[in-house]
Amino acid sequence: MDSANHILLTGGTGFFGRALLRHWLEQDRQGYKAPHVTLLSRNPQRFASQFPALVAHPWLRMVQGDICAAATLPRDAVFTHVLHAAADSTTGPLLSPQERFDQIVHGTRNVLDLAVHCGAKRFLLTSSGGVYGAQPPDMAQIPEHCHTLPDPLNAAHAYSIAKRMAEHLCALYMQAHGLPTVVARCFAFVGPDLPLDVHFAIGNFIRDALQAESITVQGDGSPLRSYLDQRDLAHWLLTMLFHGQAGQAYNVGSDNAINIRDLAHTVRDLIAPHKPVHILQKADETSARNRYIPCIAKARNALGLKVTISLEDAIRFAASAHSGNSA
Repeated sequence: MDSANHILLTGGTGFFGRALLRHWLEQDRQGYKAPHVTLLSRNPQRFASQFPALVAHPWLRMVQGDICAAATLPRDAVFTHVLHAAADSTTGPLLSPQERFDQIVHGTRNVLDLAVHCGAKRFLLTSSGGVYGAQPPDMAQIPEHCHTLPDPLNAAHAYSIAKRMAEHLCALYMQAHGLPTVVARCFAFVGPDLPLDVHFAIGNFIRDALQAESITVQGDGSPLRSYLDQRDLAHWLLTMLFHGQAGQAYNVGSDNAINIRDLAHTVRDLIAPHKPVHILQKADETSARNRYIPCIAKARNALGLKVTISLEDAIRFAASAHSGNSA
């Protein structure tokens, strides 16, 4: 990667941002020169105190700012690339639907304005597979050209609708300002920075395997999901930032499906084989199976991206980090 590049990273203290910081840190360890990175954070001091090993590097500068407050953004710098990863799905549920919508839409517009102002050559938006709405039960993997969508009259879909509008803003800014924009539609992930106490099933299972007497599946275990390792995620996002086709969206995730019941047993077998798995609900054979599986053929064929880390290795790596055995 060209060290003359200067990347502005928003959302750098969240799951995606820490994945990228770990990626650049590993590049440093292997002797490759990392790009110059400016990380935007509402509280850089707190992040630095929590993760000193991630921030103490000459190629990284942390600045205080809020994507929802345009005046706080670093307009005095020149950025060649902007990677907008703020407002991910980890902390969003703590906000009201209206707050969540405003953060994503207005925040994206402010960061796009900044990218135009500083003359950025490339802009990557981390969007979500949620923009497709419910995956049709007869569709094994959802492709980028699928034009289903979440119900805009359901307030519970604020996150997905807002991400859809943020994607449209990217298209508008590309048309009006010539800013090359790329969209990464992100699905489900696992890694050291995945919180274990929120709404992610795989994180809850790892927590139970490490700390509880049993592993609990809250539903019937029938939904189908897939998980990309955090290390692959960082590589995919940077490849899309530098090489993705402007005006295009790419799914980001694994296409290796697993149902939640089998996922719970896999986590158990890898981390705590002596613990039982409890499934709280009985399967309803009459209902359509819930799926959230991307088709990644476009990323594979156009950008050469692939899943390089197995689910089993990803689970072991995440569990090792949470049990204190990984940096």
